Amino acid sequence: MAVIVHQVARPHEWPDTGDFAYVKIPDPVPGPGQALVENLYLSVDPYMRERMDTDDLGIPLEGRSIGRVADSRDPRLAPGDLVFHRQGWRSHAVVAPEDVRILPRAPGVPVTAYLGVLGGTGLSAYVALTQVARLREGETVFVSAAAGGVGSAAGQFARLLGAGRVVGSAGSAAKAAYLTSELGFDAAIDYRAGDLGGRLAAAAPDGIDVYVDNVGGDHLEAAIGALLPHGRIAWCGAVGQYNTPVPPAAPRNLFDVVGKQLRLEGFLVRDYGHLQPELEEFAIPHLRAGRLVAAETVTEGLDGMADAFIAMLRGGNVGKMIVKL
Repeated sequence: MAVIVHQVARPHEWPDTGDFAYVKIPDPVPGPGQALVENLYLSVDPYMRERMDTDDLGIPLEGRSIGRVADSRDPRLAPGDLVFHRQGWRSHAVVAPEDVRILPRAPGVPVTAYLGVLGGTGLSAYVALTQVARLREGETVFVSAAAGGVGSAAGQFARLLGAGRVVGSAGSAAKAAYLTSELGFDAAIDYRAGDLGGRLAAAAPDGIDVYVDNVGGDHLEAAIGALLPHGRIAWCGAVGQYNTPVPPAAPRNLFDVVGKQLRLEGFLVRDYGHLQPELEEFAIPHLRAGRLVAAETVTEGLDGMADAFIAMLRGGNVGKMIVKL
């Protein structure tokens, strides 16, 4: 029997496990021009929280997935092929060749990296730095939610792209220490310790040139305060706001965007899929050489999918959160 995870209720602020139901169904059968994929790894991402407010109930949430072709009725997909697709929150998926990407067998590269630093997570970080903020060598970069999937990639990419100083924020002293000891950040802030603006000023006393925003709210306010004239903000997400119906008071200094002539630009990674080969050309040599860490938190079992999702929203992961089936 196959298992699919349905969203059955809208969350009130924070989601809980009661918003989901695990449903057993007969194993799907591919039709002509289709293949049956047995999912191996499922991605858990903050954007899924937003989709819970808009997607239809009674169906699985969409999500990035890696699986193995188990049965095929199309010559373009062979049994045993590892594929990337977007039919997450289920044990099996029926796909067409145009809906998947056959993953290369890259020695020295874990397959889970294609959900993390080589997947949409890494592409978000790469786009933020190279296309939106247009990072220049020697500049100082601040990354919020830096111990998460996008943040951990962004900080490491910034260093590899030649940033002069990389500062990250995280939700505990242990995570902040991980950023500096394992991921190569020059400084890290435990934002739960308070006085975020003051701590950022101490970590980047000469100011910052680029801010990669995954949080919004008080982090955006602190970054605007620390940004140098003509600084750039690449706004990727706002995980600090997804679970509250009340808009945050911060940033209270938004008009400083004018006074400092800053540039704030939001983006959706789905518009940058054409840069996937460029990301891999950049990142794979660093992965193989050990200069780039594929930071991951992997949990086991589809029956824990909702728990992994909620844990990720509450900061219970380091790096990319992945569920192994």
